[in-house]
Amino acid sequence: MKIAVKTLENKEAGNIELDDAVFGVEVRADILHRMVHYQLNKRRAGTHKTKGVSEVSGSGKKPWNQKGTGRARASNLRAAQFVGGATIFGPVVRSHATELPKKQRMLALKTALSAKAASGQLIVLDAASVADPKTKAMAAKLNAMGIQSALFVCGEEMDRNFALATRNIPHIDILPSEGANVYDILRHDTLVLTKDAVENLTKRLSA
Repeated sequence: MKIAVKTLENKEAGNIELDDAVFGVEVRADILHRMVHYQLNKRRAGTHKTKGVSEVSGSGKKPWNQKGTGRARASNLRAAQFVGGATIFGPVVRSHATELPKKQRMLALKTALSAKAASGQLIVLDAASVADPKTKAMAAKLNAMGIQSALFVCGEEMDRNFALATRNIPHIDILPSEGANVYDILRHDTLVLTKDAVENLTKRLSA
């Protein structure tokens, strides 16, 4: 698959050949769904918790006799039915992470890249670097390219000036090629890859 390479000035900078094994696979919604589910589960903190009977403050003394009072029997005032008592079967600190085989995770990333390529929402840049970290100038360049919501994936390292110029622009994110992931690719309208990113992702996903 051949695609045109552009510069940040929205000019042509030649062409690049995309590997069909990475950018031309069948788009499978089920694989993408599993991967997004996997990512969102993994990033949940899981720190929500309520107190059980052994953790709430209060006396362990039996509040009244077991029989003869006409009231329901009670063990202590820390039970769930009393104000300030315990919560029964409440949430506890735990991991929400789910398992997904490595091959499916690799396939999901290929599928996300292929989906953007197939829908015409993939742009390849010659380089993502600027001389001055000026947000206003960068916003004008992106508007000229018709980019409103995009994920920029650079090479192994991000250009500092480019990162500074884009960090305050809404709906624009930037990642190194190692950080490219399905969720971030899908939640942006456009995927912008540098030539280095294409090379790195092809090498990473062809192994």
